[in-house]
Formats: sequence, C-alpha cells, structure tokens
Amino acid sequence: MKVAYVFRSNMASTYQLATMILPQLEEDLHGAEVVGMFFFDDNAFVLRSGDPVGERLSNVARERGILLMMCDQCAVRRGLADGTLEQCGRGEVKAKGTVEGVTAGCFPQLYSALSGNPPDQVITL
Repeated sequence: MKVAYVFRSNMASTYQLATMILPQLEEDLHGAEVVGMFFFDDNAFVLRSGDPVGERLSNVARERGILLMMCDQCAVRRGLADGTLEQCGRGEVKAKGTVEGVTAGCFPQLYSALSGNPPDQVITL
C-alpha cells in the first residue's frame, strides 16, 4: 500500500514523524510505501537545513523517492521560501534554507507531483 502523509496538527512533525514514522522508515519497518509528505504551519520548521530530523528525513526521502513538500504560504510566512503570498498556489514560490529535496507548493503542485506515483491513502496527522 502507498501512503502520503499530511502533517497538519500542532507538533505532528516533531512527535509522530520524528519518533514513530521516521525511525520505522530508517529501519525498514514502516509497513507501507511512503510516496509523499506535505507539511503545514510550524511543521515546516523540521525541514530547515541543519535540523537533525529534517536531515535524516531528507536522506530517507532521497533513498526511497519520497516527495517532501511544504505549504508555500506557510513557507513564505516562516522565511523558508522565496516568493510572495500573491504567488502562492501558482508554483512560483521556491523553498530556501531547507534540507535537500524539499519543494514548496500548494494543492495543485502537490497533486501534480504525486500524479506519477499516486498514494492509495492520504493520512493527515
């Protein structure tokens, strides 16, 4: 089964991702093929360059072909992207200061990025 995760609730990236999902992926014990992860609000901070969880996640994502995308509007508001709020949702915002492999986008970019390897289920945490 292929899954995509949406990290939406407060601290989902520092709790569910960092202490459950990521260690399982690193040990090849997760039980599902993860095809993408989308980060909202302060969950995007885990993707900052130098963040220990983000660096580990970047390595796993690169090895397994996992999409790492953060909400473009959330990224702009947090200084993690180049662009303006008016550019959000258009694919014009670019991630900056993040671990390798992270992109910024909105739902149109997420759907497009996952279209070649769509998940069977989307799980929001």
